[in-house]
Amino acid sequence: MRIIGAGAAILVALVLQTTLAGLVIRGTAALDLVLIVVVYIALKAGPVPGVVAGTVAGLIQDALSNPILGIGGLAKTIVGFLAGVLGTQFILTGPLPRLVMLVMATVLHAAIFMGLYVLLDLRQFPNPVPSVIGQALGNGFVGVVTFQLIEWLPGFVDRRRAGRSLRR
Repeated sequence: MRIIGAGAAILVALVLQTTLAGLVIRGTAALDLVLIVVVYIALKAGPVPGVVAGTVAGLIQDALSNPILGIGGLAKTIVGFLAGVLGTQFILTGPLPRLVMLVMATVLHAAIFMGLYVLLDLRQFPNPVPSVIGQALGNGFVGVVTFQLIEWLPGFVDRRRAGRSLRR
């Protein structure tokens, strides 16, 4: 059941990512919703599901958007593994630790992604720092809000059902 939920979350993130990509103005920092999902899966389930989620999501995202297959997959795989390891070693349930985790994950992902493109001499990134910082802060904010909503929603539904049963 967890596998189906993780797969559905990755697919929803991919659909939203590709849908919203056309709406984003070029030159601005775009969110990486797929990376947010990979980090969430890794934090909740551990390093092995983080690796699997990062690999699958990254390869699918590469197939949909990048001319080189595997660079984004490798970056997301490494981020998924490290987020999973850190999630098992430290308590990352509060909003601030999760914000820090998402910002670090985004910076690491960008460093691996851009580093491999530059290393293979496929593309140059003249001044990536402002866009990486913008994306990291955006991913952090959206991720923390999404994580809180995901964890708040089941309790809200249960409280609502309990309130209805008391009124009868």
